[in-house]
Amino acid sequence: MHIVFVYDMNHFIMKASPRFRGPSLVLLAIVHVLLFVAGLVAAAMLRHGASYVTPFGSAEALRSFLELSPAAVRVSNFFLFASAVPFGIFAVTTVSRLRFMGVRAAGTNIALLGGLIATIALIISGSAGWILSLPEVTASAPVLKAIVFLNFLFGGVVFAVGFGLFAAGVSVTSHYMRLLPRWMVVLGMVVAIAGELASFSLIAYPANFFIPVTRYLGVIWMISIAIALTKSPVTIPEMGTAEK
Repeated sequence: MHIVFVYDMNHFIMKASPRFRGPSLVLLAIVHVLLFVAGLVAAAMLRHGASYVTPFGSAEALRSFLELSPAAVRVSNFFLFASAVPFGIFAVTTVSRLRFMGVRAAGTNIALLGGLIATIALIISGSAGWILSLPEVTASAPVLKAIVFLNFLFGGVVFAVGFGLFAAGVSVTSHYMRLLPRWMVVLGMVVAIAGELASFSLIAYPANFFIPVTRYLGVIWMISIAIALTKSPVTIPEMGTAEK
């Protein structure tokens, strides 16, 4: 009796909601990109002519840059932190939409794992970067360098690896289910490979090249799949056929 009741309830819920319900993927992708770009613009406009210093620069050069541009550091990392929210919702909604469309594969779990890694990486990177705007932090060279590298590693390498997993999970499952055009699948796999290759920057400096490749090609891929998946008709599979 209990099994029959549960079956009838599930059938009623699924029949009552024949279409996918969730936030707009296109809107989430656009908001994420706008917040990310706002951070870049803020960093450029509030720098007051100070030359940007890479995390591999000397502690003195980093201290000088941070002391001259605390507002640029604070505001740009605020936008980086904020961009994690729409990205995380985008990743979760994308996976939910794929599952709703009948995808039953490990790729959706891989995509979810990658999306969560990338989201957490942005949160940690933005938080660490904001700390760098405090004058008390710049007073200690070892602490300063440690936080700068934390900001760089999570915002660069960890985010790229996570985004690569997300792109791979979505692209592979979409390829087998024929949910995306071939060029989007190929672009997604290029982003995925670049993201994983970015991990080699931990042992070889030239591999840092793959971080911006993952980020900027990833933006194009994100918006593309958001539009494609939104246009795809989404209906719940019939009870009894979903597991075939």
